[in-house]
This record gives sequence, C-alpha cells and structure tokens, in this order.
Amino acid sequence: MDIGLGEYQALAAILFGIGAIGLLTRRKVQIQLMSIEVMLNAVNVLLVAFNRFLPGNHAGQMFAFFVIAVAAAEAAVGLAIVISLFRLKKTVETDEADLLKH
Repeated sequence: MDIGLGEYQALAAILFGIGAIGLLTRRKVQIQLMSIEVMLNAVNVLLVAFNRFLPGNHAGQMFAFFVIAVAAAEAAVGLAIVISLFRLKKTVETDEADLLKH
C-alpha cells in the first residue's frame, strides 16, 4: 500500500487541529507549550512529506531542521518563563500570568 501526499496532509491537519484545540482550551502553561510543539511537528510532517514527493532539492528537510531548532529554543525559553511565574505566583495557570498589567 502506497501512502500518498493527501494522507500526509490529513495527518498534519489532524495534528495541527489537536495542537490548536489544546492551546486554546487548556489553562496550564506546560500543556500549552506541548500543544505548540504538536503544531510545529505537524508543520514538520508537511515539510518532509513535500520533500519526499518533490525530491529535487532538500529544502523541506533543511527547513524542518530549522523548525526543530526553533522549537527547542522556544521550549527552553517557555520553561524558564514557567519557572519564574511559579516562583512569583505559586501557580502555572495562564489566568494568573498578569504580572505586566498595570
């Protein structure tokens, strides 16, 4: 059985939808960060799938590596913000993250 480009697009759309729903409905910052990671991985699935079906150059794979590097940096910065929020507010709920409001 050969898997076509449409199946990869459907998988990426489902993953991106799950990530978007998780980002918009959850209140804990850790789950929101994981949802962003799922959305970025959905984009990576599409990039690698397009590169598989258009093998002229490896731009899709190279861009996927850059997305992975940005996701790692985002996770490190996000976790640092979560730790500092927890130290100040003793919670990781996004409703309590109003430190910059005046």
